[in-house]
Amino acid sequence: MTDLAPDISATRTRLQSSLAELETRLTHIARDLSDTPDRDWEEQAIELEDDEALEHQAALVEAEIVSVKRAIERINKGTYGECVQCGEQISPARLQARPEAALCIDCANNAA
Repeated sequence: MTDLAPDISATRTRLQSSLAELETRLTHIARDLSDTPDRDWEEQAIELEDDEALEHQAALVEAEIVSVKRAIERINKGTYGECVQCGEQISPARLQARPEAALCIDCANNAA
Protein backbone atom coordinates (compact mmCIF):
# COMPACT_ATOMS: atom_id res chain seq x y z
CA MET A 1 0.00 0.00 0.00
CA THR A 2 1.41 3.38 -1.00
CA ASP A 3 1.26 6.43 1.22
CA LEU A 4 -1.59 7.75 -0.93
CA ALA A 5 -3.66 4.53 -0.83
CA PRO A 6 -6.71 4.71 1.43
CA ASP A 7 -6.54 3.16 4.88
CA ILE A 8 -9.41 0.68 4.52
CA SER A 9 -10.19 0.58 8.24
CA ALA A 10 -10.34 4.37 8.48
CA THR A 11 -12.35 4.53 5.26
CA ARG A 12 -14.86 1.97 6.56
CA THR A 13 -15.24 4.00 9.78
CA ARG A 14 -15.66 7.22 7.77
CA LEU A 15 -18.30 5.60 5.54
CA GLN A 16 -20.18 4.11 8.49
CA SER A 17 -20.20 7.49 10.19
CA SER A 18 -21.45 9.13 7.01
CA LEU A 19 -24.15 6.46 6.68
CA ALA A 20 -25.36 7.07 10.24
CA GLU A 21 -25.48 10.82 9.61
CA LEU A 22 -27.39 10.38 6.35
CA GLU A 23 -29.89 8.01 7.97
CA THR A 24 -30.46 10.53 10.76
CA ARG A 25 -31.04 13.29 8.19
CA LEU A 26 -33.52 11.08 6.34
CA THR A 27 -35.36 10.36 9.59
CA HIS A 28 -35.64 14.10 10.30
CA ILE A 29 -36.91 14.77 6.78
CA ALA A 30 -39.51 11.99 7.10
CA ARG A 31 -40.63 13.42 10.43
CA ASP A 32 -40.98 16.90 8.93
CA LEU A 33 -42.96 15.49 6.01
CA SER A 34 -45.36 13.70 8.36
CA ASP A 35 -46.25 16.85 10.33
CA THR A 36 -49.97 17.57 10.51
CA PRO A 37 -50.97 20.25 7.97
CA ASP A 38 -51.87 23.67 9.24
CA ARG A 39 -55.58 24.51 9.24
CA ASP A 40 -54.97 27.79 7.42
CA TRP A 41 -55.16 27.39 3.61
CA GLU A 42 -52.40 29.90 2.95
CA GLU A 43 -50.11 28.12 5.39
CA GLN A 44 -50.98 24.80 3.73
CA ALA A 45 -49.86 26.18 0.37
CA ILE A 46 -46.52 27.23 1.85
CA GLU A 47 -46.16 23.86 3.59
CA LEU A 48 -46.86 22.08 0.30
CA GLU A 49 -44.00 23.98 -1.35
CA ASP A 50 -41.77 23.15 1.61
CA ASP A 51 -42.78 19.49 1.38
CA GLU A 52 -41.80 19.38 -2.30
CA ALA A 53 -38.33 20.66 -1.38
CA LEU A 54 -38.09 18.15 1.46
CA GLU A 55 -39.11 15.30 -0.86
CA HIS A 56 -36.34 16.33 -3.26
CA GLN A 57 -33.87 16.42 -0.35
CA ALA A 58 -35.05 12.98 0.76
CA ALA A 59 -34.43 11.56 -2.71
CA LEU A 60 -30.89 12.98 -2.73
CA VAL A 61 -30.16 11.63 0.75
CA GLU A 62 -31.54 8.21 -0.22
CA ALA A 63 -29.23 8.15 -3.26
CA GLU A 64 -26.26 9.05 -1.05
CA ILE A 65 -27.19 6.26 1.37
CA VAL A 66 -27.21 3.76 -1.49
CA SER A 67 -23.78 4.98 -2.66
CA VAL A 68 -22.29 4.72 0.82
CA LYS A 69 -23.77 1.24 1.40
CA ARG A 70 -22.33 0.08 -1.93
CA ALA A 71 -18.91 1.43 -0.99
CA ILE A 72 -19.06 -0.52 2.29
CA GLU A 73 -20.03 -3.62 0.29
CA ARG A 74 -17.00 -3.11 -1.96
CA ILE A 75 -14.78 -2.90 1.11
CA ASN A 76 -16.29 -6.15 2.41
CA LYS A 77 -15.74 -7.85 -0.97
CA GLY A 78 -12.19 -6.55 -1.28
CA THR A 79 -12.93 -4.56 -4.43
CA TYR A 80 -12.92 -1.09 -2.88
CA GLY A 81 -10.93 1.34 -4.99
CA GLU A 82 -11.58 -0.48 -8.26
CA CYS A 83 -13.76 1.28 -10.82
CA VAL A 84 -16.98 -0.70 -11.15
CA GLN A 85 -17.13 0.14 -14.84
CA CYS A 86 -13.61 -0.36 -16.24
CA GLY A 87 -11.89 -2.19 -13.38
CA GLU A 88 -9.00 0.31 -13.17
CA GLN A 89 -7.91 1.71 -9.82
CA ILE A 90 -9.67 4.86 -8.65
CA SER A 91 -7.10 7.49 -7.73
CA PRO A 92 -6.39 7.82 -4.01
CA ALA A 93 -7.10 11.56 -4.21
CA ARG A 94 -10.58 10.85 -5.61
CA LEU A 95 -11.27 8.30 -2.88
CA GLN A 96 -10.07 10.75 -0.26
CA ALA A 97 -12.46 13.40 -1.58
CA ARG A 98 -15.34 10.99 -2.24
CA PRO A 99 -14.85 7.72 -0.37
CA GLU A 100 -18.09 6.39 -1.84
CA ALA A 101 -16.83 6.88 -5.42
CA ALA A 102 -17.51 3.82 -7.57
CA LEU A 103 -16.07 5.17 -10.82
CA CYS A 104 -12.63 6.37 -11.77
CA ILE A 105 -12.50 9.97 -12.96
CA ASP A 106 -12.45 8.96 -16.65
CA CYS A 107 -15.55 6.79 -16.36
CA ALA A 108 -17.28 9.40 -14.19
CA ASN A 109 -16.59 12.08 -16.81
CA ASN A 110 -17.85 9.81 -19.60
CA ALA A 111 -21.02 9.06 -17.64
CA ALA A 112 -21.82 12.75 -17.17
